[in-house]
Amino acid sequence: MAAPFFFNDRLKTKIFLLAVVPFLAAIAGIGIGVREQATALAQTQHATTEAAYLASKEVELRHYVELATSAVAPLYETPADATPAGIATRQREALAVLQKMDFGPDGYFFVYDLHGRSLMHPREPDLVGRNLWDLRDPQGALTIQQLVAAATRGGGYVRYLWKRPSTGKLAPKLGYVVPLTRWGWMVGTGIYLDDVDSTLARIDERASANIERTLKWLGVIALAGVGVITLGALVLNVSEHRSADARLKRLAQQVVESQEEERARLSRELHDGISQMLVSVKLLLESALARLERGETRTPAAEASLATGLTRLSDTLREVRRISHALRPAMLDDLGLAAALEQLTRELSAESGIQIEFARAGAPAPSMPTPLPTPLPAQAAVLPDAVNTVLFRIAQEALTNIVRHAGAPRAALSLDVARGGVTLTVADNGRGFNVEEAQADPRAGLGLRNMRERLESLGGRLTLSSRPGHTVLTAWVPVATTAPAATATAAGKERS
Repeated sequence: MAAPFFFNDRLKTKIFLLAVVPFLAAIAGIGIGVREQATALAQTQHATTEAAYLASKEVELRHYVELATSAVAPLYETPADATPAGIATRQREALAVLQKMDFGPDGYFFVYDLHGRSLMHPREPDLVGRNLWDLRDPQGALTIQQLVAAATRGGGYVRYLWKRPSTGKLAPKLGYVVPLTRWGWMVGTGIYLDDVDSTLARIDERASANIERTLKWLGVIALAGVGVITLGALVLNVSEHRSADARLKRLAQQVVESQEEERARLSRELHDGISQMLVSVKLLLESALARLERGETRTPAAEASLATGLTRLSDTLREVRRISHALRPAMLDDLGLAAALEQLTRELSAESGIQIEFARAGAPAPSMPTPLPTPLPAQAAVLPDAVNTVLFRIAQEALTNIVRHAGAPRAALSLDVARGGVTLTVADNGRGFNVEEAQADPRAGLGLRNMRERLESLGGRLTLSSRPGHTVLTAWVPVATTAPAATATAAGKERS
């Protein structure tokens, strides 16, 4: 049989996926975690290195500026010759001293007054004498105003963009400025930070390389793990798969049984509860209508309303009984399978207009010859409740499909209770269909799969053949038949 092998293949695939997917998800989670942690660590290292480097440079700049102010202190603090000419002379001497002080090609001091006019710039002499108060860098920041603001606060650090003398290009710069208040000056120096940025970029590249190398190792581990899981899946014991298959079938059978029990319970509730209450209400309304009609004063409108209500209540009562019967026909439990099938064919024939005939104990339907083995008399056979339910549901599904899809004017249903098994045959003379395509289609073949699974749970089998004008479905269930007096069956159940 192809179905069990197909099911086992699906089960193997599911087991393999249940093993591989969580493993890959765990590896992916570990990889993401490692990447996030390594990235955070690299960022922390970047920030720590940058902060340490800048802190050392800030101390270095402070020392440079202190050295510069110490060099001009004798001129700045001399109280003698406080005339404007004397002050101007000392200022020129101070500027000359500061101009000669440098520390490398890009290390120099600059002097501005507090209004933004350049007083001394050893690397860019063309700026001397110009007012740069409104000078902006490419990002729109007011560079000189930021420096003057830091100086007026008593001194401080400022990060800004300035042309680097050694390259002639703009570069980030860290400056430190202090005021010479009596002269209205701002004295400062700075260091360019592009070297710092390049050093930090190299550190980031090494960190990224380490992260990528770690992720590659995780990928190798993942591939090795998938290989091990695949090998384990290939050597799974066949008996374990069969055991799982059997457990799934038992579970499916339990679900079906639970559904049937719930159908039976709902059917009893509708039949014995709601139906009885509706009958009681109907009797009361009929009594009220009779009193109105016998009364001396007639009210035609009230009588018409009551009559309409009685009609609708009767329709509701019939619908409740129909639903109750569709859920679980009482005749199936009280009189057995043959009586329930006969009632089913009679009702569907009346509803659909299709001529549906029923034969039992081997009597074939007219014009629908179906050779059957010699049966036991139907009255002498008592079938288990599970067999009754399964065969009734299969007949119900098959006849419903005929009514909906076959386009058949006639159909026949026969039941044969023979020694060793029960055979249910449903035939019609409709348009027919492709059996293989119907069984392969996950939507069209759902009813056929349900029939087959119901029969397999009881050890039975389903055969189906179809061509235009002749379609036959046969369901066989093994069963040991007994006499009615020898066993207690569902026919003795109370519907309470």
